Amino acid sequence: MFDFLTALWPLFALIVAGAVMKACRFPDDGFWAGADSLNYRVLFPALLFANLSTAPFGDPALPRLLAAVALTLGVGTAGLWIARRQQGWKAARFGVWVQGCLRFNTYLGLATVGSLYGQEGLRLAAVVLGVLVPLVNILSVVALSMDNSLSLRRLMRPLLTNPLILACLAGALVNFSGIELRFGADRLVSLTAAASLPLGLLCVGAALRPRELTHELAPLCANSALRLLLFPTLAFLAAWLVHLPLMECTIVVLFFALPTAATAYALTRTMNGDSQLMAGLITLQTLLSAASLPLVLSLVGLLST
Repeated sequence: MFDFLTALWPLFALIVAGAVMKACRFPDDGFWAGADSLNYRVLFPALLFANLSTAPFGDPALPRLLAAVALTLGVGTAGLWIARRQQGWKAARFGVWVQGCLRFNTYLGLATVGSLYGQEGLRLAAVVLGVLVPLVNILSVVALSMDNSLSLRRLMRPLLTNPLILACLAGALVNFSGIELRFGADRLVSLTAAASLPLGLLCVGAALRPRELTHELAPLCANSALRLLLFPTLAFLAAWLVHLPLMECTIVVLFFALPTAATAYALTRTMNGDSQLMAGLITLQTLLSAASLPLVLSLVGLLST
């Protein structure tokens, strides 16, 4: 566990620094909105593009890795839909449960993979993101719209305008086409991408809302337990079933052990979901993951040897 703590504590230190800076109003509130938008629309897409354009699509373990991702997501989604029928959740609440369990903090995920496995791990993780990001976005929009008629246009709009999805598609196209970035273009993309993760983690900290932790404590704890403990267990079982090597197994488990995405709050508010509960989940899961992530990843290492 010491190795995982060594890899993870600087990442959570940046999250804490972001929270402290926001509390001290340095910089002012306008900075955080602009920084988050810049990262989401420019810097992080550059990181995804850079890694997917050189991703090892010929890796023999890749089909099994994606199979483990699909199996975990399928079983988890089915369980959530069964729970909705039993609990009678309205879309405003069900959409929050789905996002709390299925969406993930991409900044923390890629920063963790980079700390553990370097560029090789980042390339594999970018492939996982290329599959998961569109799927969990579709599931989130559908869940938040269950009580209303959902047109194909309304479903596709968030996907076709999502910078992360567009960056994944562009990176994959460049990879498969064999095009090489030349004359300094690769360096430009690399420099742009390098700024993404530190800034993203600071913005995660700035987006935390501790006041929301007193709202509906039982659902907050239940959803966080599912996301941070049950889903990683499902992911490990799926990885074990398809006989994934240690690095690939760790990456699959990691993306199902991450706290939910900070951007889930904006989608929930836009689609009239329970934004107060969503804000509480983002905050609680991010705080708890400082303890749960090293524990989960250590157990993966022990059980895989």
